Amino acid sequence: MSDANEGYALAVDIGGTKLAAALVEPGGRIAHYDRMDTPPDVDAEGLWRSLEALLDKLQAEGGGSGPVGVGVGCGGPMRWPSAEVSPLNIPVWRDFPLRQRLRERHPGLPVRVHNDAICVAVGEHWRGAGRGRANVLGMVVSTGVGGGLILGGRLVDGASGNAGHIGHVVVEPQGPPCKCGGRGCLEAIARGPGLVAWAQAHGWRPDSRGATGVDLAEDARRGHPIATSAMKRAGRALGVAIASATHLCDLEVVAVGGGLSQAGPLLFDPLEDAFRAHARMEYAREVRVVPAALGQTAGLVGAAALVFAGDRYWSAD
Repeated sequence: MSDANEGYALAVDIGGTKLAAALVEPGGRIAHYDRMDTPPDVDAEGLWRSLEALLDKLQAEGGGSGPVGVGVGCGGPMRWPSAEVSPLNIPVWRDFPLRQRLRERHPGLPVRVHNDAICVAVGEHWRGAGRGRANVLGMVVSTGVGGGLILGGRLVDGASGNAGHIGHVVVEPQGPPCKCGGRGCLEAIARGPGLVAWAQAHGWRPDSRGATGVDLAEDARRGHPIATSAMKRAGRALGVAIASATHLCDLEVVAVGGGLSQAGPLLFDPLEDAFRAHARMEYAREVRVVPAALGQTAGLVGAAALVFAGDRYWSAD
């Protein structure tokens, strides 16, 4: 089936804390949007029914004709492109046949599912901070650290759909253990919960069980020394990893999104310092590292791009 070029795409963003969906126009504008908290006390089928209810509600509110295609970003890992998904933050879904279920719900339509961080990268390249550039790394720094890679104006999938997963670039070989089984991965250092744990181990809110990365960033803004050191630690790790990716891939723009990126200069200043200290090749010095432009909608816009711009962002059909 050829890529859709009119009507709207049904875009979905599936995460451990929220399920979001939107009707997205061919130019990337979100016409209708809805979301719900990811239900915590349901089984696999209960979660699927919740997602279906959200999509039914959204489409009823949007009215008009049905979608021309379905694009989805979902937390990983997953078997790609068949999209049997096992999101780390959604334990009730293990090898859940998400793409098959959506195809049954929308027979005859293109249904395209990719990692949620890759959808953020695609959204930023299509309509965000990387628009007009051919070589872009998009990153998400939040509960985890993920990414997607655009080279020569096209999404690079890799052998298993995981190309661009910068979260497991090693930035401290003797650093903290990572959930992947390695040590010193960027994700082990810069992800929000890991950063909170590091700060608490060094005396920041040591008895607070509900402390978050948002709390840490707010205290850093107030000048708390340990919170400030934690943000510098994350920024330096990001800068080192981005310098390595830049030398390897000859990038033009790196767009950094996700919850922790909302810390602004507290994160981006040490990131920039570390990046400039390590990105020494002449071609790497031209790279711009910028906040993601699309905010919390980047994943939905990227999911829609899998439908509307599949010639650049979808290679599996």
